[in-house]
Amino acid sequence: MERIIHKYGGSSVATPEHIKRIADRLESRHRNGDEVVAVVSAMGSRTDELYALAERITNSPEPREMDMLLSTGEMVTSTLLSMALHELGVEAVSLTGAQAGIRTTAVFGRARIADIQTERLEKELNRGRVVIVAGFQGMTEDADVTTFGRGGSDTTAVALAAALDADRCEIFTDVAGIYTADPRVCPKARPLQEIGYEEMLEMATTGARVMHARAVEIGEQYGVAIRVASSFDETAQGTLIHGDLTMEQGNKVRGIAHQNHIAKVTVRGVPDRPGIAAHLFEPLATAGVSVDTIVQNASVEKLTDMTFTVAPADLDRALQVVQSAENEIGPAEVVSDPNLGTVSIVGTGMASAPGFAARMFRTLYENKVNIDMISTSDIRITCVVASEQVDEAVRSLHDAFDLDRED
Repeated sequence: MERIIHKYGGSSVATPEHIKRIADRLESRHRNGDEVVAVVSAMGSRTDELYALAERITNSPEPREMDMLLSTGEMVTSTLLSMALHELGVEAVSLTGAQAGIRTTAVFGRARIADIQTERLEKELNRGRVVIVAGFQGMTEDADVTTFGRGGSDTTAVALAAALDADRCEIFTDVAGIYTADPRVCPKARPLQEIGYEEMLEMATTGARVMHARAVEIGEQYGVAIRVASSFDETAQGTLIHGDLTMEQGNKVRGIAHQNHIAKVTVRGVPDRPGIAAHLFEPLATAGVSVDTIVQNASVEKLTDMTFTVAPADLDRALQVVQSAENEIGPAEVVSDPNLGTVSIVGTGMASAPGFAARMFRTLYENKVNIDMISTSDIRITCVVASEQVDEAVRSLHDAFDLDRED
């Protein structure tokens, strides 16, 4: 007997027929004697529909009320799946995040899990029930509903796997695993059999949308092995995300991640003195603007330029914050560009072997892709490029690093 956590994304539960198919799969695991907890997302595009409904009422909804609204999508799915299991003669119970004991910080729209009180979950499993948990949500100490942001159901599943000491955590989606690149952009992309936490985290934070970055962080912290597989092709092996990889992995790039749309802000003529960066970036953090790549030019006549990237949705807010900080940083010219994207190469082998940056830059040059900015980590190189050139950059780099070949 195993204790397993399943997670089913929006495309996997998009219709009643999809939900019935998942119920069949869970019924099989339950009949096999396994203890099963299934975490579900909202059906199909339901979350987008809820956002659209809110926009018909107001352009600036209260964050608390928005979380209350968005949380209903996962509740609908969880109750329907529980009903489908009952139709198969399987005892099941649907729980909200709060009922499942998920306690969070009081940051609406991007709450983080503070604790999971497992008493209710253990009680239901001990009664022989399949437990269906609404993903993407939890509850504050003041009993307010919170959500975790896009992809947050992954985080729910991995956190539950850690809290319940599950044998397995399986994330089911509409693709056959983690690919070497987005197969919709690069037809030569292939699924990986395994990938390390560190590589997967870099992939997730630089644009690979199959896994939520915070879910990978929790997996690494608590040693939860995560299998990502297809809801629709049970013959596909999927990808195992874990920490025990084979030696060296061939000193190679493992994957290409990309983002089609980012924005850049440049503050020109900033005084080059201690504290300027803090005066600029602390207000951005307070305003909830997440900053990615940061570049500061060399000082000329005690003036410098500072450039950073943000999500396009945060651009207007970032510009307002920068302009309001003029009293601290002094008068400066502020310019922006909303039409950029990123392409990244990722692989632990890059940390101990030379030449990866040179090959990346040469490949982009030969394909007439201009590099706007560059950022790096030990296992990642990211180039900011024009948004219309991102797809070509992904395909050319995939070829240059021979990622169509098996490990």
